[in-house]
Amino acid sequence: MTTQPVVVVVGDANPDLVLAGDTVPRFGQAEQLLDSADLVLGGSAAIVACGLARLGVPTALVTVVGDDLFGGYVREELAAAGVDTRWVTVDLQVPTGLTVVLSGGGRALLTYPGTIGVLRRAAVPADLLAGAAHLHVASYFLQPGLAAELPALFADAHAAGTTVSLDTNWDPSEHWAGIRDLMPYVDVLLPNAAELLALAGTGGADDDSVALERAARSLSAGHSTIALKAGADGGIVWTPDRQRFTAPILPVAVVDTTGAGDSFNAGYLSGYVAGLSAAECLARAAACGSLSTRAAGGTAAQPTRAELDAALAAR
Repeated sequence: MTTQPVVVVVGDANPDLVLAGDTVPRFGQAEQLLDSADLVLGGSAAIVACGLARLGVPTALVTVVGDDLFGGYVREELAAAGVDTRWVTVDLQVPTGLTVVLSGGGRALLTYPGTIGVLRRAAVPADLLAGAAHLHVASYFLQPGLAAELPALFADAHAAGTTVSLDTNWDPSEHWAGIRDLMPYVDVLLPNAAELLALAGTGGADDDSVALERAARSLSAGHSTIALKAGADGGIVWTPDRQRFTAPILPVAVVDTTGAGDSFNAGYLSGYVAGLSAAECLARAAACGSLSTRAAGGTAAQPTRAELDAALAAR
């Protein structure tokens, strides 16, 4: 008998082509040699789903891929990671999306959306939602059709007793519209610092603790928990009752930070569905984000539950 998913993740799934080394393009047909090139599973939703499955949380992914080589690769990688792929739909007309990650002095992302924008609310069956403890949605701004339908989907989730989290990820248009209307339905928002400030529209710099606090309280409105991915500073969580907690990263040899924020999400949500406190969830999140950077791509180094417990015990 197939296990009923505890968490349903809805959103993007695509390959990431991670290029490292001298990745700043010089146009004019100048040939540049790279240090490495890795084709790995990408998409915020896909990486979160894999991270949860790796931690032993029964997880289903609702997504759309194309009827092509990349789509087959995505389905195989998800299944190998232990993700329930029964709700992965194959679109016969639209090719699978692709992200090229340029990893050198910093990181740049070049994304072809493809099937990422095809996903709709109708792909999430009512019985799947009703049987799950938690619903997580990723990449809000890459999926405008789905985004418009999220208030209804989130309302259905709450009516079924299912909690809701959201990671908007970056808005390529930088308009950052629509989130305030959605926040009353969001139990946990999982931004990074730049996203938090942009979503709140309150101003300030990424390293301005007062500005971040103001933005978090503004978006929370006494209802939502805000769990912030703070990069090298670990994480910060603000609860609706105005508590604030921090958690540091783990000391690891960093190979690639691709998807670290999504592994942070998986760590947080694994604790959330287990009924842990916000501080405990944040500690798991910061640890999972740290450990995921030990290999190229977002999923190769995601920790198991045993690895996570050992890392937290040794802290």
